[in-house]
Amino acid sequence: MTRVLIANRGEIAVRVIRACTEAGHTSVAVYADQDADALHVRLADEAVALGGDTAASTYLSVEALLDAARRTGAEAVHPGYGFLSESAAFARAVEGAGLVWIGPSPESIDALGDKMTARRIAQRVGAPLAAGTDEPLSGPEEAVAFAEEHGLPIAIKAAFGGGGRGLKVVRELSEVAAAFEAATREAVAAFGRGECFVERFLESPRHIEVQVLGDGRGGVVVVGDRDCSMQRRNQKLIEEAPAPGLTPEQRSRFHEAARAICAEVQYRGAGTVEFLLAADGTISFLEVNTRLQVEHPVTEEVTGTDLVREQFRIAFGDGPSFTETPEPSGHAFEFRINAEDPGRGFLPSPGRVEALRLPGGPGVRWDGGVEAGDVVQPAFDSLMAKLIVHADSREAALVRARRALRELGVDGPATVVPFDLRAIDDPAFATDTFAVHTQWIESVLLPTLDLQPRPAPAAEGGLRRFPVEVDGRRVVLGLPAELLAGLGRAAAGAEAQPEPAVDASELRAPAPGTLVRWLVEAGAEVAEGDPVAVLDAMKMETTVTAHRSGALTPRAETGASLAPDAVIATIA
Repeated sequence: MTRVLIANRGEIAVRVIRACTEAGHTSVAVYADQDADALHVRLADEAVALGGDTAASTYLSVEALLDAARRTGAEAVHPGYGFLSESAAFARAVEGAGLVWIGPSPESIDALGDKMTARRIAQRVGAPLAAGTDEPLSGPEEAVAFAEEHGLPIAIKAAFGGGGRGLKVVRELSEVAAAFEAATREAVAAFGRGECFVERFLESPRHIEVQVLGDGRGGVVVVGDRDCSMQRRNQKLIEEAPAPGLTPEQRSRFHEAARAICAEVQYRGAGTVEFLLAADGTISFLEVNTRLQVEHPVTEEVTGTDLVREQFRIAFGDGPSFTETPEPSGHAFEFRINAEDPGRGFLPSPGRVEALRLPGGPGVRWDGGVEAGDVVQPAFDSLMAKLIVHADSREAALVRARRALRELGVDGPATVVPFDLRAIDDPAFATDTFAVHTQWIESVLLPTLDLQPRPAPAAEGGLRRFPVEVDGRRVVLGLPAELLAGLGRAAAGAEAQPEPAVDASELRAPAPGTLVRWLVEAGAEVAEGDPVAVLDAMKMETTVTAHRSGALTPRAETGASLAPDAVIATIA
């Protein structure tokens, strides 16, 4: 039995905990203050605090995570996805501490995690590629020069990272410099590194992925392929396997290119090679994700493979349990259940899950990170859970998906479920023609979506720590901030105060987040709908627009942490 520390939170931590239990391993969870009573903490065999309330001080802190491993006697580390899962430095630190890293070698992460190096590897093995730069951009001027030479649109991308963060698609030359700056800021915030590169952007492409397992010695088996074209802000919402509508020649080309790229670096463990497929049939290598993907369950459902268990086998020296690509059985869809309001441009909607009714029946799987009573925390990702359905055919899986989505009930945060139901009924998605692409949601579907009620702000979360003496020894006691706040109100005999009058001049934050920058000067005259500020809301930049015309006076400083509906300015 191996003690596995899971260096993550939420749904993926729960997924790995379950795999640990089935494989006979002991699971060790870690948590930020807000997650002290989170589902992954409740399910793990053991849990240890990281002692902070931000991503930087907890799930992104190599020192805190290694200290947690030492304190719990962990023998291996599973990074999940996001956070430090694609950090070669973290992988080296884990191995340097004498622990097993359940993931690719640091050298593979370096080679493939740097998208420019990955492009050169793809060129070496003959994989298809769009025009792009092979070195990091030194500034926005180089991005402008590339656009002038190769034409628009272009994509400015973070060299390290993924998940749509640090990625900006630009269609106007005048917007290239600002997009470069925004991509750099997002990359630094999400991955700790701001290097970006640029490449030609294929208009209206499909997003095709190939799941692989490598033995670390040059042997690579393709597990299957997926379509992940249903995206907003370059982040996926609906995924399916196998990818529909591919010719045998196209599928073979995707699989062989993915296998060759990963074999070139002697890839170890689970990984995903991503491609774009243009409407004219052009294929272009996109990137390699050197980790488990959020959408891995659809491949599991159609192949009968447990990819986390396969990760364990490979990391502990046994290698993959099969060497040939499995024949897919039926069709599977995954719906990311995000706490977001599609009618408001997919604005984050954190808050308490007051009630949760889960779907069931044949072919329905629920990979959840929250239960009723839990809080979707504004400091982290908006992903609450994943609904996965599997049936004998794509048509049957769509029927099952409609039924399961209608059974699902979430009271509290706004969710993307109404969007899912609308999307899977659209002929562009539901019919054999499969006419969706990576910009289809924002360009076609988004304008038709309705607003949802906004949840009440959740009570202040996290812990407050106090040094106390127990039997002559000093220990630190952590108490829920919500409990302390309630005790304080009771002690003071607080009474409810009348609601203040609404001031029509107040511009309020559309979502919780950090004020990144102002786009206009204090006192500037703005028109209704003008962009005036940028928020970093749940790991993504969100533009705040003026709600009326007039002179703007800021009421919040750059760097301020804002609650939903907090006043950030007045427009008189």
